[in-house]
Amino acid sequence: MGKLTVGALRAVLMVVLAGTVFVQAGMLWALVSGSDPEDGSLPLTSLRVITILGMVSVQVVLVCVGRLVTMVRHGTVFSHAAFRYVDGVIAAIVVAAVVWFTVTGLNAPGQRDDPGVTVIMGGVGLAILGVALIVLVLRMLLAQAVARDVEASRLQAELDTVI
Repeated sequence: MGKLTVGALRAVLMVVLAGTVFVQAGMLWALVSGSDPEDGSLPLTSLRVITILGMVSVQVVLVCVGRLVTMVRHGTVFSHAAFRYVDGVIAAIVVAAVVWFTVTGLNAPGQRDDPGVTVIMGGVGLAILGVALIVLVLRMLLAQAVARDVEASRLQAELDTVI
């Protein structure tokens, strides 16, 4: 991975991380100050708490991807240490899907006249779970690459002893 690519990716990760922290701070301020009264149309307090938790899952993904980029840059991504970060990404995506399904459940009673919105939101939740499955497949590919790398190292060591 080139220096420009790594630098651009790190810049994007930092901007998104700053954005999530900003959203969390805004939601926390609204919860603590009570400056935005609920009008009864939606349970805003629970939605704010859910938003904060959703941002935490995004932050976990950002940190894990940042660590994986560092491992790629140092040439150590094909090791067992990388699995911890990939597993963190998978777990965070699953948590994000659960958070989304919770939002869908909270929003559903208000959509009795137009249930299509709830169906679409449920589809988005399934799509989020689909992303977790894609990352799981990529994890399996990483496992195969690590196994091949270990095997190549073993064969190289045997070859070195023969020569």
